[in-house]
Amino acid sequence: MTATAPPFGPSPSAPRRPLAAAGLLTALLGAVFGLLLAVAAPASAHAALTGSDPQDGAVVATAPEEVTLTFSEQVALGADSIRVLDPSGKRADTKAAPRDLHSGATVKYGVALRDGLPDGTYTVAWQAVSADSHPVSGAFTFSIGAPSETTVALPRDEAGGGLVGTLYDIARYAAYAGFIVLAGGAAFVLACWQRGAGARPLQRLVVHGWMTFTAATLAMLLLRSSYTGSGKLGDVLDLDGLKAVLDTKPGAALVSRLLLLGASALFVAVLFGAYAKREDPREKKDLTFGLAIGGAVIAAGLAGTWALAEHASTGIQPGIAMPVDVLHLLAVAAWLGGLVALLTALYRTPDLTAAAVRRFSTIAFVSVVVLVATGVYQSWRQVGTWSALTGTGYGQLLLVKVGLVAVLVGIASVSRRWTGRLAVGSGVDAGATEEDVVEPVTAQRTEAEAAEDPVRAAQLARQRAAVATAEKKRIRDADPGRSGLRRSVLAEVGVAVALLAVTTVLTSTEPGRTQEEAARSSAAAAPVESGPVTLALPFDTGGENGKGTVRMDIDPARTGANVIHLWIEGPGRKPMDVPEVKLAFTLESKDIGPLPAVPVRLTEGHWTATGLQLPIAGDWHVAVTVRTSDIDQTTVTKNVKIG
Repeated sequence: MTATAPPFGPSPSAPRRPLAAAGLLTALLGAVFGLLLAVAAPASAHAALTGSDPQDGAVVATAPEEVTLTFSEQVALGADSIRVLDPSGKRADTKAAPRDLHSGATVKYGVALRDGLPDGTYTVAWQAVSADSHPVSGAFTFSIGAPSETTVALPRDEAGGGLVGTLYDIARYAAYAGFIVLAGGAAFVLACWQRGAGARPLQRLVVHGWMTFTAATLAMLLLRSSYTGSGKLGDVLDLDGLKAVLDTKPGAALVSRLLLLGASALFVAVLFGAYAKREDPREKKDLTFGLAIGGAVIAAGLAGTWALAEHASTGIQPGIAMPVDVLHLLAVAAWLGGLVALLTALYRTPDLTAAAVRRFSTIAFVSVVVLVATGVYQSWRQVGTWSALTGTGYGQLLLVKVGLVAVLVGIASVSRRWTGRLAVGSGVDAGATEEDVVEPVTAQRTEAEAAEDPVRAAQLARQRAAVATAEKKRIRDADPGRSGLRRSVLAEVGVAVALLAVTTVLTSTEPGRTQEEAARSSAAAAPVESGPVTLALPFDTGGENGKGTVRMDIDPARTGANVIHLWIEGPGRKPMDVPEVKLAFTLESKDIGPLPAVPVRLTEGHWTATGLQLPIAGDWHVAVTVRTSDIDQTTVTKNVKIG
């Protein structure tokens, strides 16, 4: 989660200082963020299709032996991940598993096609799992001979969508929330309020966090095969699919998470069992140290299951990004989980001390510093440029997240003011009333009567406990500092829950860097909309009557078959007869050509060439060779855009 100001401060006597510190922190964040964006280098997170052979929209003269796809990063493909469909919708590939055609840093896969494919438009549909564990998919078409009608509809839904995708996203959100409550709640008890280990509301909070985290992890493990594959809910209990998931990096991360959750269950049992009942100060201190070390190791391991399988594990600088991601998640848990624990203690326990609140304020401040540093670095890795920040879905979500952070900064400053006003101690009002004098005498008589009746004694004990609890609640609610703090912390938690939701969506959104790379690749491969093109190429062969102009029409000036008409004119635009004319087309950016064309003479000065196949859209180099005598000839060139 992106860094924000801490909810409380260690210096309650200076309520204006947090605002100044928050402003300075925000300004520093903006400056560093801008600097990182200015010097950004290219990278990827979600995999993107960066090329194919044949290209999208290309028209080839004969059927290729195979179709190849090139990706921006390593992907995981199944046996049926790449399918080629003919115009009638039947499989045109051999149904064999994709061949690995990697070469150096180039990630390429290919599928073989059947022999004897007829002319027409073919559809290539693909689906894969990128290195950051998210499913990606797409489709494109190419034509053999000439484009034709096709019964195949390009898929509109992205991989990982539908009901299964929704359930998986809910489980992902629940996993984040459960981890934050589990780790942050336990940290609040150990570091801020050790007496809270015996408080039932805090015990229930942490245990519910563990249960939510465990249930969400199991749900993700069961949904994973369908989420990255068929998208059908009925495949959730497919044992073969589950076995395949266990062999993947995300599956191994989920299994590791379940094992660590087993260790965390033992940690929670000791924290709220033996630790809560421990009275000896030395033993309590030793056990606190042991629980702190063990809890930190378990929490870091749980955070690492995200770092090892998602965005941080791919792209640029993964060796730095993964530990940074772990620190980011631990800081979020300490801050937000502790905030939820504090809110629970303020509302459900009567004896929370001001010292515990101030200790949490210090922890929150340290967490914010870590969040600022790690959040800026993560944003740079996933966005990289100002255009990606404002022009991609990921960047726009990041801006929404920054806006929520700004709201939290304002609420946090209010919380810190209320922290400074917390009463150090609480007592009853001075002055004794008649009831205060009569009540002890009545209580003494009642106790004397109850001494002879054990049932009556137990009833009195329950009454005294209820009265004591009610009195504590009355004193707590009468403290204006505590009441104000409860309201402001409640508002913080509400905004933080929305912030967590945006963060969860960001984890499943294609990062801005990759969106821009995919857009550039699509633009380079997309056919250029154009119509018939007319060119004029003056020439001079150097001999007698060697000057003139070649006027050329290319129709339709698109990929596939084209018809070319040439009119050769002399001075005064009169038709000029020449012995020979030759043509050649070259696409230098793709190392295609020269593709020769031999025009046929129709009438004086009019030549034509039919059936010229231009397979790929782009800026083609046209060379026209004109011979005006046995020894006089010249070649003139010009660029033409073919769509």
